[in-house]
Amino acid sequence: MDVPPLPTLQALRRGDLAGAKVLRLGEALTEFPPELFGLAETLEVLDLSGCGLTALPDEIGRLKRLRVLFCSNNRFERLPPALGDCPALSQIGFRATGMREVPGEALPRGLRWLTLTDNRIEHLPDAVGRRPLLQKLMLAGNRLRSLPTSLENAERLELLRLSANGFAALPAWLAALPRLAWIAWAGNPLDGEAPPARVPRVSWDALTLGPCLGEGASGRTYRAVWRNLEGEEAVAAKLFKGRMTSDGLPEREMEACLAAGRHPHLTGALGRIEGHPDGVQGLLMPLIPDGWRVLAGPPSLESCSRDVYAPDLALPPDTALRIAAGVARAAAHLHGRGVLHGDLYAHNTLWDGGAGEAVLSDFGAASLLPAGEAGAAWQRVEARAWGLLLGELLDRCTGEPEGVAALRALGRACCQADTRARPSMAEVTDALSRLPSPDRHAPA
Repeated sequence: MDVPPLPTLQALRRGDLAGAKVLRLGEALTEFPPELFGLAETLEVLDLSGCGLTALPDEIGRLKRLRVLFCSNNRFERLPPALGDCPALSQIGFRATGMREVPGEALPRGLRWLTLTDNRIEHLPDAVGRRPLLQKLMLAGNRLRSLPTSLENAERLELLRLSANGFAALPAWLAALPRLAWIAWAGNPLDGEAPPARVPRVSWDALTLGPCLGEGASGRTYRAVWRNLEGEEAVAAKLFKGRMTSDGLPEREMEACLAAGRHPHLTGALGRIEGHPDGVQGLLMPLIPDGWRVLAGPPSLESCSRDVYAPDLALPPDTALRIAAGVARAAAHLHGRGVLHGDLYAHNTLWDGGAGEAVLSDFGAASLLPAGEAGAAWQRVEARAWGLLLGELLDRCTGEPEGVAALRALGRACCQADTRARPSMAEVTDALSRLPSPDRHAPA
């Protein structure tokens, strides 16, 4: 008879995990296991999510190599102050814990990535803006109405999630942060009115669902057949889960997707699904051709805010240009429709794997742009996201012909620290149309 494996906690207590660098405890706990301190010389990543914990020991700083700590889906009303004593801790995740208070002393000096999504936090300490390595700050689904002014000095902050809070306005200095590239604020009182959606309402009875094509934080996407006046059409149907994601609320994702309209380089909405027997909300979208795939994987614990590409990915320069140009046109179209994508990344870019045909997907972090200069400032923030994507593509090019130098110069213009000097995405697409083909080699 096969003997079932020991529970991880039991294995820990038996000493079977000596020397472990990564550890996840999934069992119900009444307290922080003191045996973990036996791993103080090696433990780097600790996941205690969903264990039922309500506190961490004051001596947790003894885990001197701990870099990453996840304690989501527990019950912590206060971020444990002792976390600030962990000398190597750079990533903290306390999602959906009922948290109300974030003491400044709980934030380690080397903090890079802080996730406090789906809590009850009303105020952040000034210390959050005094962490010089901070790159990623996830605050969707809280009760914030303002940000500490110390964040004006967060020069390395690249990704910020503020959706579903209580902001009546965002500070003007936020759009001027030199490295900010990805932001979401939908679901706040500051939201404007979405442009009218010009898509049909589609009865659930007019759909036949096929296999699941994929699942994300906000919902599942299925292959489907839509019976309409033109006959039968193969489409993708996204059914939303209806709960908070790290980016924000699923209903805001639907709103942005509908506001985006149709574009050849977007996975926009074909219709809005009505009449689901369980009241589930959903959208119809164009079906991506078989064989298309994501351009890269999402950021890892190590890369923090940057996507992870296949190590063997090599792109002819013309292919890289077509991908970058398609995404640029998609972003310019969105901006023209009053929508900021908020998550313009390679992991949200689907491509054909060969010629460079590509579409920008996933509106989970999208926000409606304000009018005037405020909206233009946010568009220039997204220009940085595109510039970073362009640089990643060019770094994977085979060779460095003449046209690539001009593309790199355009990428640098999009990423420059002075946000006011960056081009808009409309200007980017115009510049791309005037560049020589990067596959044309310089004369000998």
